[in-house]
Amino acid sequence: MTRNYTFYTAAFLLALVFTGCGQKAPVYSNHPDIPAKVETLLAKMTLEEKVGQMNQYNGFYDATGPLPEEGDARHKLEHLRNGWVGSVLNVRGAKATRELQRIAVEETRLGIPLIFGLDVIHGHKTLAPVPLGEAASWDMQAIEKSARMAAVEATAVGQNWTFAPMVDITRDARWGRVMEGAGEDPFLGAHIGVARVKGFQGDDLAADNTMAACAKHFAGYGFSESGRDYNTVDVGTSTLYNVILPPFLATVEADVKTVMNSFNTLNGIPATGSAFLQRTILKERWGFKGFVVSDWGSGREMIPHGYAMDLNHAAELAANAGSDMDMESYAYVKHLVALVQAGKVKEEIINDAVRRILTVKFELGLFDDPYRYCSEDREKKWLYHPEHQQVALDVAKKSIVLLKNDAQMLPLNRAQNIAVIGALANDKTSPLGSWRIGSDDGTAISVLEGLDALGVPYAFARGPELVTGPLAFSTELEFNTTDKTGMKAAVALAKKAKTVVMVLGEHGLQTGEGRSRTDLGLPGLQQELLEQVYAVNPNIVLVLMNGRPLAIPWADEHLPAILETWHLGSQSGHAIAQTLYGLNNPSGKLPMSFPRNVGQCPIYYNHLNTGRPGPGTDVFWSHYMDVPNSPLYPFGYGLSYASFAYANLSVAVKEDGTVDVSVQVTNESEVAGAEVTQLYLHDRVASVARPVRELKGFSKNHFNPGESKTVSFRLTHKELGFFDNNGTFIMEPGTFDVMVGTSSQEGLSATFDVK
Repeated sequence: MTRNYTFYTAAFLLALVFTGCGQKAPVYSNHPDIPAKVETLLAKMTLEEKVGQMNQYNGFYDATGPLPEEGDARHKLEHLRNGWVGSVLNVRGAKATRELQRIAVEETRLGIPLIFGLDVIHGHKTLAPVPLGEAASWDMQAIEKSARMAAVEATAVGQNWTFAPMVDITRDARWGRVMEGAGEDPFLGAHIGVARVKGFQGDDLAADNTMAACAKHFAGYGFSESGRDYNTVDVGTSTLYNVILPPFLATVEADVKTVMNSFNTLNGIPATGSAFLQRTILKERWGFKGFVVSDWGSGREMIPHGYAMDLNHAAELAANAGSDMDMESYAYVKHLVALVQAGKVKEEIINDAVRRILTVKFELGLFDDPYRYCSEDREKKWLYHPEHQQVALDVAKKSIVLLKNDAQMLPLNRAQNIAVIGALANDKTSPLGSWRIGSDDGTAISVLEGLDALGVPYAFARGPELVTGPLAFSTELEFNTTDKTGMKAAVALAKKAKTVVMVLGEHGLQTGEGRSRTDLGLPGLQQELLEQVYAVNPNIVLVLMNGRPLAIPWADEHLPAILETWHLGSQSGHAIAQTLYGLNNPSGKLPMSFPRNVGQCPIYYNHLNTGRPGPGTDVFWSHYMDVPNSPLYPFGYGLSYASFAYANLSVAVKEDGTVDVSVQVTNESEVAGAEVTQLYLHDRVASVARPVRELKGFSKNHFNPGESKTVSFRLTHKELGFFDNNGTFIMEPGTFDVMVGTSSQEGLSATFDVK
């Protein structure tokens, strides 16, 4: 018998899994006096002031300097004084935010405080690994601590709202923003999204060191066609309900305060103008109580999308669709009052949006103390705090993934003199990654500095430069493809060494927003450098620095050891050096599949089987002629200096329909280490075809040498069910395959039936 649950009910059920550990997320909106205070204030507001709360401006002048006398900045300042600005983004520093807040509170008629927003993506002054790297840790406590660290630092410089976490699921490494998310799996992505929301928002949103989180981008942004940023999204309902939406659902149930809509179209409708996404799904079915903010300029971008005639039309469409706050489109502030007066937008729609925005401001404690986030004393105390450096180092070490280690080449011998080669080895900026708005260039620990701290002997050759020209967040990088200066010196050094550590990969500004690629190999002259060094000394440890999966088939075929280190943030060099020499045993697992070549993209483990899965004896089955279907390194994959064995898989179906699964895991080595035990399910026959394998449980555990542990999971209807094409959560009886092991492709299997 099919068991049906409404979509709204499913949100509640799934939340029990996603929030984890049986802990209920704090619900700030239950403060009994806030709704009455909101209604009292709302009744005092003019229509213009209401619309003003829905208007967000980018920082428009140095608030600590002279007042702007003319131009756009002067215009925005007048709006602020009139009470026509609800939020400002990209204003940093306790002194600057205090001055703008003073104007809002003391010079406007009603004194409604501002919310200050910023992209606090993977840290603020102290940076943790890029989010895709953090996801490789599979450690929810470490990820939550990382977000907590970021919130403490960001709130110390006046911020009380972050545009994170990004919970877009993505399967295409060509898309640059894969670095900002949790990878390809919705189950893992949901857990990570919740951990980050809890880290940012804490247990008390009104505390001066917590901030409102923002789940983004709603919805489908990670499925941009051909991996090209801002491109069209065209997905089926099964993918929408079962892959794209679950992480958003999880963060809503964790009481995320805001949601950001996305740049893309879905079913031909820009997300900013989609009532289906913002009203039907988010606010009605899921009961979301916070507010929706547009992405930067996404309101006016409905015009080139061909959905809105002009900015006036864009304002009408966005407001009616449920986009509550307009970020840098100027659509609402210019046109929304007239649209209400003309009857094209109901004032109740305005009231609903403003209620949501004011509620978050009350929950942040801004009406009690609008300056609580503007303390210069806190700013001095918490930036580059030693405690935060330890948090960053801990999560950086946990994020490293050992991809290959033939003949146990790693860890290295501390007495052995090594050659270190590559421009990235001495780079103190690239490891900080792309989203480092609040940090300072040159503040990462380089690999060479990490080696120096260990006191190990090495010689360094930079090799050819990786990047030529200026480094900037908003401009294209220029890579060196012609100047081979330093190549001969690097090869000569490698020839004399017993072991070579080559630090290669992407520059930190090569991934992120607007940074799509069609070549996923090593950029510039790095592949040529690698092959020339290999020709004189094949004993190479490749240290990869990157923000996305790379296609490195040559390296995998030829090199004995490969270490994936992502862009690890402020403590990058210490984490890498300690791992190279065995002071840290790598425990990371890939959150995203690595392709053999770019032609496989998008590639992901939880695909459908197709009608001709093969292999066949002829060509008429679903395959490539030149490479296997499988990725180079699959989702969930990662080696260790320890060796883990799996045995005694047990499956017990209970009378109530729950299923208990357990497996014995043993560390067979003489080295302590951590292992992420992963559970995957396959529903053999269903009313909607199910993937060949889906992650439905994971557990990260530490093992002493020789230690065995029984790792257990309980499966309920939440893990066994799925969303049908109407968005209804169902669980159907049938036969299930379960696999428990060390990756999505390796483990012990069993079968069970659910009636």
